[in-house]
Amino acid sequence: QVQLVESGGGLVQAGGSLRLSCAASGSTFRINTIGWYRRPPGNSREFVAVISRGSSTNYADSVKGRFTISRDNAKNTVYLQMNSLKPEDTAVYYCKAVVPGVGDFWGQGTQVTVSS
Repeated sequence: QVQLVESGGGLVQAGGSLRLSCAASGSTFRINTIGWYRRPPGNSREFVAVISRGSSTNYADSVKGRFTISRDNAKNTVYLQMNSLKPEDTAVYYCKAVVPGVGDFWGQGTQVTVSS
């Protein structure tokens, strides 16, 4: 099993920055990829960014050039640095770990609110 805990959300003005953290525990050696997703108010959950065990990354078009995903393997933590935030980035942000042959594990989410 894998447990994920997100932190770092909050209220920020448009143009500001936040850094989200996703701390993993449990069978972390089995994790292949960890991704960030978000659920805007009234909308379904959407992909934001993902990082593989080998640190290759992929981003949604809406965040490219503004968000950066990274990982610290020693701390079993994945980060999402969010710069130039926009009101449309307001959402609950979740991290998801993929364990091949087992399934997906989700955190509880952290709220990000960007005021205009």
